[in-house]
Parts: sequence; structure tokens; C-alpha cells
Amino acid sequence: MTLVEFKATLKQPAPPSVGPALVALWHDARGHWDMAHKVAQDVEDRSGAWVHAYLHRKEGDIGNARYWYEQARKPPASDSLDTEWERIASALLECEN
Repeated sequence: MTLVEFKATLKQPAPPSVGPALVALWHDARGHWDMAHKVAQDVEDRSGAWVHAYLHRKEGDIGNARYWYEQARKPPASDSLDTEWERIASALLECEN
């Protein structure tokens, strides 16, 4: 699935058949931060940590975000949230293909 195809699923009532970290990003993009966070915190790998970091950055909890970036072994993001969302989604989609 490409990023364009993934974004097109945001109009659907349910997430596509993708890994849980991408499901968390899907919920976030639809404005459901709490559901996104719930899904992300149950993903016990670096992809979940990366999404978790992004979500806490979006929430404004920079200290918590910093912790999760470290767990994901990613540098803390400083670009726009939209750009970071796309970067994470693209990377995760590439891993699934």
C-alpha cells in the first residue's frame, strides 16, 4: 500500500488491514488521538514507540515524547506534525510491502 492509498482509507469507517502502528496513525489522522494512543501503547516494538513519540509530541508532552523517541531510536522531530506523520506512515508502509 502506498501513502496515497493509505490516506484514501481515511474516508472509510474502519482502518485498512495494516500493522497496529499504522492503525494508530490512521486513528490519529481521523482526529481520534485517544484511540491512536491506546493502539500505539500496545505495540511493543520500535514502530509503536515511534508513533507513541509522535502522539506525545502532538499532545505537547515533549518530555514524554523525548522518552519514546529514545525507545524508537529516532531523533526527536522538529518539523511539522503533518510532515512527521507522513514520514512515519511512509516508513511503516515501506516495511509492510
